[in-house]
Amino acid sequence: MSQSTKLLEPYKLGPLTLPNRLVMAPLTRNRAVPPGMVPSPLAVDYYGQRASAGLLITEASQVSQQGQGYQDTPGIYSKEQVEGWRKVTDRVHERGGRIFIQLWHVGRISHVALQPNGGAPVAPSAIKAKTKTFVNGTFADVSEPRALELSEIPGIIEDFKRGTANALAAGFDGVEIHGANGYLLDQFARDGTNKRTDAYGGGIENRAKLMLDVSKAVAIVAGADRTGIRISPVTPANDITDSNPQALFDYIVDQLSALKLTYLHVVEGATGGPRDIAPFDYASLRKRFKQAYVANNGYDFALAEKVLEAGAADLIAFGKPFISNPDLVERLKAGAPLNEWDKATFYGGGAKGYTDYPTLKATEAAE
Repeated sequence: MSQSTKLLEPYKLGPLTLPNRLVMAPLTRNRAVPPGMVPSPLAVDYYGQRASAGLLITEASQVSQQGQGYQDTPGIYSKEQVEGWRKVTDRVHERGGRIFIQLWHVGRISHVALQPNGGAPVAPSAIKAKTKTFVNGTFADVSEPRALELSEIPGIIEDFKRGTANALAAGFDGVEIHGANGYLLDQFARDGTNKRTDAYGGGIENRAKLMLDVSKAVAIVAGADRTGIRISPVTPANDITDSNPQALFDYIVDQLSALKLTYLHVVEGATGGPRDIAPFDYASLRKRFKQAYVANNGYDFALAEKVLEAGAADLIAFGKPFISNPDLVERLKAGAPLNEWDKATFYGGGAKGYTDYPTLKATEAAE
């Protein structure tokens, strides 16, 4: 591709000037160090290698032990985790990068082996998901959840606030709220998973309330101009469904826009799957949200360029291409071929398939 590509243009995102419009999507890699779920020294290398992205978004990081759903995912609720993440942000900033952390509570997508005192995972309603999680080195059915008591919900919001304060203490440039892919905030929003009859259940406004309450609370701590959110209106991930996603997400996005969050990160279609899995008008979200729109899911450079040229998005998030190409931006500039990714090393393990993908410079030097 020529160097005049729109993907390589700078973009002003709140107080940050991004040198290009490529965003590294949040990618779960299951390499945190147990028992404290602290990012490993390898994570410092991994994110540092990818610092030329316009914006890095970290893997999802739980805001509490209760929020964890898979083995070896990092947290952002302890002093040790903050210190581990500080090493990551220092390395990224040394290399001229910008980095947000994704804040996560998985809700019902968990297992008793990961929960405090082996308790049941929490959910809006006590409905077990038809899906598996990765725990104790194997894939296992998720555990039966219990419905959160109304009195517990302020504690969930507090966990997100504390995670945000910890993220700032760890040197992050901002935070992304995980409202997508069938995790807790998404579970509350959808009528397939939320059967509550209190202030957080029933109509769209009530079901959207937890996602919006968390967004308000996080934006107060971080500043709206350093707070993004990720949604996935039609994904079936983690057994999530809704009878009217267009009305639900049009409403949610109107409210998020009013909060002036810095970006809306939208998984278009099935997460990691077909973009056309269900009809949905993403242009409606783009029109409603007055700040930056980040488009995600199955983008190659050609589609990204087309969407940016049409003004249908401001930034494009890439996932797997960033896993296998630490220098994705440089390869795009040079019109160079990309490394293939190795799916077998996506989740868990060590340096192999994590920090050992070659850069273009290293490949050329070896030839």
